[in-house]
Amino acid sequence: MTKLLEVQNITKKFGGLTALNRVSFHLEEGEVLGLIGPNGSGKTTLFNIIMGDLFPDYGKVFFKGDDISKLPPHQRVRKGIARTYQVPRPFKEMTVFEGVRVAALSPSIIGCLNREAMVHGPEIRKLLEEIGLVERLSMYPDELTMGDLRRVELARALVTKPRIVLLDEIFAGLTVAEIEEIDKLLKRKVKEEGLDFVIISHDLKALSPLVSRVMVINFGQLIAEGSFDQVINDEKVKEVYLG
Repeated sequence: MTKLLEVQNITKKFGGLTALNRVSFHLEEGEVLGLIGPNGSGKTTLFNIIMGDLFPDYGKVFFKGDDISKLPPHQRVRKGIARTYQVPRPFKEMTVFEGVRVAALSPSIIGCLNREAMVHGPEIRKLLEEIGLVERLSMYPDELTMGDLRRVELARALVTKPRIVLLDEIFAGLTVAEIEEIDKLLKRKVKEEGLDFVIISHDLKALSPLVSRVMVINFGQLIAEGSFDQVINDEKVKEVYLG
C-alpha cells in the first residue's frame, strides 16, 4: 500500500497549552480513517495543520511523498486535499448553487478555463443532487437547517475534485435518514472514485461502517489506533469516554 498522507511528529502549542504533542499517523490509498476523542482533544487542530490553516511548531506533513508543511491552504487544495469545517462557513450572500460553484473555481486563470465545464455545466447540480440539496439550489444559508449547511460544506469540498477529504463532524445535526444518505454517498465515492477520507465524528454508529482504521486522540496525544472494534474495546479508550 502507498502512503497518501503522512503526518510526522506534529506538535502545536497555544501559549502554555500543548494542543498536539508529537502526533504521527499515515493514510494509505484506499483507506477511510476515523479520528475520535473527547472535545478539546486536538482533533480539529490536527485538521487545521494538515490543511494549512495552522502551521505546526514542530513536525511535518507529507502528501504523496512531498513535504507540504509550509504550503498555504489553496495550494494544498490544488494538490488534492479538501476539508469541511465543524462550524459551517457558507457564503452568506450566495445561494447554495453559487457557493458551491465558487468553490470549484481555480485560483489561476488557466485553471478556470480548464474547469469551465464544471463551473457552468451540469456537474454541480449532479453533485448537489447526490448530496440531497437539489431542491435547495436557490436558497440562502440563513434558510437552511444545520444538516443542510453540513451537506453544503461537503459539496464545496467534493467539487474541488480532491484525492483526500477531511470531514469534521459531518454527521452532526443530521437526521438518521440524512446520515444514511451521507454514508452511502461516501462509500460510493470510495468505491467508484477512489477517494480517501479522514473523518472526525462523535457519532460512532455512523462512523463504524465506513472506517478501515480508527485513531483516538486525548489531550493532544495519540492513545490508540486499530480497527473500530479494537479501538472501542481498548481500556484506555473506555476510560477516556466513560471515566
